[in-house]
Amino acid sequence: MAPRTFWKGYLKLSLVTCPVTLLPATTEGEKVRFHTLNADTGNRVVSQYLDSVTEKPVREQDEVKGYQRGEDDYVMLEDAEIDAVALDSTRTIDIDMFVPDHSIGWVWYDRPHFLLPGDEVGQEAFAVIRDAMQATGTVGISRVVMYRRERAVMLKPRGKGIVLWTLRYGDEVRDESEYFDGLPGGKPEAKLLTLVRKLIDERTTSWDPGMVNDPVQDRLLDIIAAKKKGRKRASKPKAAKPEAQDNVIDIMAALKKSIQAEGRGR
Repeated sequence: MAPRTFWKGYLKLSLVTCPVTLLPATTEGEKVRFHTLNADTGNRVVSQYLDSVTEKPVREQDEVKGYQRGEDDYVMLEDAEIDAVALDSTRTIDIDMFVPDHSIGWVWYDRPHFLLPGDEVGQEAFAVIRDAMQATGTVGISRVVMYRRERAVMLKPRGKGIVLWTLRYGDEVRDESEYFDGLPGGKPEAKLLTLVRKLIDERTTSWDPGMVNDPVQDRLLDIIAAKKKGRKRASKPKAAKPEAQDNVIDIMAALKKSIQAEGRGR
C-alpha cells in the first residue's frame, strides 16, 4: 500500500516555484505492538489520571498543562494559551540559503521525509533546483511548520528526488567538546594502526538493509505465530557465559590473533 501524503505545498527558490508533496521516509507501522490486558478477563485495561494527593480520578476537562517552577509549584497554561503561540502553516518551503553539504553534522539531523513534485507541470522546476544543489555540493536551508511547530529543515538531493530533513533545535544538541576535550591526545603506534586497517579492510562490505534487522521483533513474531497455532515455541537456549578477561590487554597480540582468526574464518 502506497503511503499517504503527509504534507502538500510549494517549493520556492526566488521566483521559481513548484507544487510538491512530502511523505515520511521512515515508518514504524511494521513494529509489533501490544495492548495491556486484564489477565483474568482478557479485556483491555484503560488508563486514567489520578490526583497525586487526593488519589481521585481527574476529569479530562479539568486537565491543564503545568510548567514547574519549584517544588510542588507550577505555572498552569490553558490549551487555548498554548495553541495561540502555534504558527500558521504557509504551505511554502522557501529556500532561504544554501550551505556546503558536509557542513551540517549528522547530530543535527532529526526526521527524514521524501519530497516529490506535486504534478507534471512542476517537475522541471523541481529537477532544476535538485540538480543545481547536486552540482554545487550544497543543501538548501528553509523553515516550515511541521508537527505543530516551526522547524528548520534541510533539503538534500537524492536520486530523482529530494530528502527533506527536519533539523534539531539548537538547545537539543549538546556541545561535544564538553565530552571529548578531556580525552587524552596523541596518536597510537603506526604498527597498531596498520593492523587495525587490515582488520577493517577484511571486514569492509557493501551496505545492505538486512544489516539492521530487528532480531527481537523476529522472535516475537515467532512466538505470536506459535500461539496462534496453539503450541508453545521452543524456549531460547541459555547463552554461554563469557570467558573471564584480564583488565590488562596486550593490544598488539590481540590484533595479531584477530587477523589470524579472520584469515581462518574466511
